[in-house]
Amino acid sequence: MAHRKIREYDAKQLIQNYISQNHNFPLSGKGILVTPQTNLPSLPQQHPWLLTTPLVIKPDQLFGKRGKLGLIGTNLNYQQVQEFISNHNTEITIGNATGKLTHFLIEPYIKHKTEYYLAISSNSRDGNNLYFSYNGGIDIEENWTSVATLFLATGTPLETEKVKEFLQMRENVAQKIITEKEKTKIITFIQTMYTLFLELDFTYLEFNPFTFNEQEEIIILDTVAQVDDCASFKHPLEWKNLTFPKAFGQTSFPEEQYIEHLNKESGASLKLTLLNPRGRIWNILSGGGASIIYLDTIADLGKQQEIANYGEYSGNPTTEESYQYAKTILDLMTRTPHPQGKILIIGGAIANFTDVEKTFRGIINALREYQEKLRLGKISIFVRRGGPNYERALQLIEQAGKEMNIPMIIKSPDSPMIEIVGKAMERLQ
Repeated sequence: MAHRKIREYDAKQLIQNYISQNHNFPLSGKGILVTPQTNLPSLPQQHPWLLTTPLVIKPDQLFGKRGKLGLIGTNLNYQQVQEFISNHNTEITIGNATGKLTHFLIEPYIKHKTEYYLAISSNSRDGNNLYFSYNGGIDIEENWTSVATLFLATGTPLETEKVKEFLQMRENVAQKIITEKEKTKIITFIQTMYTLFLELDFTYLEFNPFTFNEQEEIIILDTVAQVDDCASFKHPLEWKNLTFPKAFGQTSFPEEQYIEHLNKESGASLKLTLLNPRGRIWNILSGGGASIIYLDTIADLGKQQEIANYGEYSGNPTTEESYQYAKTILDLMTRTPHPQGKILIIGGAIANFTDVEKTFRGIINALREYQEKLRLGKISIFVRRGGPNYERALQLIEQAGKEMNIPMIIKSPDSPMIEIVGKAMERLQ
C-alpha cells in the first residue's frame, strides 16, 4: 500500500462527486483551485458567486496548521482574496521545508458556531481507526482528551448503534449543546464517510473541522486526505482528475515527471524519485518490497548520503518500457562524473510473473547506448535477479558487460539480496 497525499480541493471534489452519485446524503460546498496558470481577474466570469459571497482563501499544498501559521484569510471579498494571493505568493519555510506558495483554495465563508472533528485512518490489514470530537478546530491536538477512538476490524460494518456508542464516549466533555437532529446527521455523516473511505480506497481522511450551515446542512471546512495509489486501476472514473503533487518544499524533476507519465500509460509499475543527483549509488530495482530492502541495507552500511535515487519497475513491463526506464536513470547518473567512480545496482527479488529476460533486454539496450559514458564515469555494475527466464537474462547481461568492457558482478537468486549490496559497497570505498 502506497499512501499518497492529495490536495484538499481534490479530496473535496472526490467526496462530493461520489456522494452525489452513490449516496443519498446532502453535502454542500464548492471551491476553486488557484494555480500559477489561473487568470484571477477573469475568474468571476466563470464563477459569479466570487463577487457576491464572503470568501475564505488558504494554500493547498499538502501541509497543515495553516490557521496557526496565519495562512488562512476569512470573510474576505474577492479583491481581498486577490491581494492575499499576491502577498503570499512567495517562498516560505515551514518546519524544515522551504518552498513557494503556488496553489490556493477559494471557498465560500461559512459563518458558524460549532466545530466538530472526524478522522479515519487505515491500520494496515487489521482494520481502521475512527476518531471523533465535539470540539474540533485548530487546537484539537492540545485537547486530544476530548477525542473518542473506535477501532473497526476489517470487514466489520459500522452500524448505527455502534456510532451512537462512539459519540457518547465524549459527550460529557462536549462544550456545546447538541440537538438530537444534529446528532442524527452527524451519525449519518460518519457512516457515509466511512463507507466512502472504504469504497474509494482512502488510507487517511480527516475533517477538522466540519460544521452546520444555516440550512442545517453539514459543511466540510477543512480536509486532509491520503489514498492508496495502488488502487488507481479500480477507479478510472472517480480518480480521473486526481493528481499526486510533491510534498511542500520538494522539487519535481523532469525525469520524475517523465517516468510518472510512462507509469500512467503502462499496465506495469514504474516509479522514480531523485534523492541526491550527485550521489554515487544508483539503482535500477524491481519490486516495491525488494527496492526498500536494498536501500535499507545501504543505509545500514552507513552510505545513505550517497543514495542517488529510489524507485522500482515491476508488474511485467515491456522491453521498451524497461529500456526507457533504465535510459532515464543512466542519463541522470552519467551527467556529473565522480573522480572515484559510481556504482549501479540492478537488483530485485525473485519475480513471480515478470519476464526477467524481456526486461533485461531493455536494460541492456540502455547500457549499450550509454556505454562510453559509463566507462568514462568509472561505473561498476552489480546485478542480482531471479524469476522467469532469469538464467538467460543473466547470461545476456554478463555477455554485454564483457563486450562493453564495463566491470560487472552478477549473482543468481541463490545469493541473498543483501550480499550484492555488500559487494557494491566494497567497490565504493
